[in-house]
Amino acid sequence: MAKLTTKDIIESLKEMTILEVKELVDAMKEEFGVDPSAVAVAAAPAAAAEDEGSSTKTVVLKDCGASKIQVIKVLREITGLGLVEAKGLADNGGNVKENVPAAEAEEIKAKLEEAGATVELA
Repeated sequence: MAKLTTKDIIESLKEMTILEVKELVDAMKEEFGVDPSAVAVAAAPAAAAEDEGSSTKTVVLKDCGASKIQVIKVLREITGLGLVEAKGLADNGGNVKENVPAAEAEEIKAKLEEAGATVELA
């Protein structure tokens, strides 16, 4: 008997009706003692937990807007940079903070936008 590949199985499933797929699932339960739908449901929370693990963001200043002085003040408060460095960041844009938790990144973004800057999270 030729071994079926995953692609062959998927193609076969595409040709089945819903009733035929249900019968296949029931047969798999009976043959292997495993509920394939339970495996799919159990895999979803694991994938969601994996996504939450990479919840760090980089705050990127795109434009300081019309109120450059206010943006510089906020940049100095957030980063601890000196006046010259904060002014350079305001003039040229760039990463304000890297690899910060998503909640902190949102707070920083809100402060900068309140001061008039254009900010995005990467």
